[in-house]
Amino acid sequence: MSYQDINAATIDRWIKEEDWEWGKAISHEDYIKALNGEWDVKLTPVKFVPHEWFGDFKGKKLLGLASGGGQQIPVFTALGAECTVLDYSDMQLENERMVAERENYKVNIVKADMTKPLPFEDESFDIIFHPVSNCYIENVEPVFKECYRILKKGGILLCGMDTIVNYMLDENFERVIFSMPFNPLKNKEHREFFERLDCGYQFSHNLSEQIGGQLKAGFILTNIEDDTDGEGRLHEMNIPTYIMTRAIK
Repeated sequence: MSYQDINAATIDRWIKEEDWEWGKAISHEDYIKALNGEWDVKLTPVKFVPHEWFGDFKGKKLLGLASGGGQQIPVFTALGAECTVLDYSDMQLENERMVAERENYKVNIVKADMTKPLPFEDESFDIIFHPVSNCYIENVEPVFKECYRILKKGGILLCGMDTIVNYMLDENFERVIFSMPFNPLKNKEHREFFERLDCGYQFSHNLSEQIGGQLKAGFILTNIEDDTDGEGRLHEMNIPTYIMTRAIK
């Protein structure tokens, strides 16, 4: 199997066997709250995305990129957006389908690998919502180029991204043990470490790749926020290991 297939199978297993946080669909009660204008969503583990980053949802075409799980897309639908969700995990997409059927709304569900060209026409979307997920792919700059292509002029790209900090340290987040970049496809020590932790294939991406990649694609960066992991030693020490960004085409 490709590393992308291994990662999809790993996430499916986390959802089935480990009650993975990012695979839990929202409740009916939370969907009703969103219909009534009471909502929040996350791009990174702890902080909520500022509402002003989105603008008006009504009538907007929104893509949830690697954003399956039935967590954010139901909220955006309730707020009036016309939503498409793309993911490579069957379980994440099944949760999207389950919530849409439960709440009786339409969503365009697409199974695809975001390391390949995205299966959409140029200038198809007003908003792309891309939570932390590019840590599961080796090269991120092509994704930003594809996002730029499929966004309308003036469209918004919202991204959650891991930083290299999590990949430098041992499993207790106490000692720096790995050189960068972290790439289990090219480094046996990296691969064996994540195999032992059952983390699939993950990759470090520095700010030059992630923020620089957005700028190279043509985006204008308008906002950035740091965030922590939500648990563990670095979180307790208030050391940010994630960022979320807002950029426009």
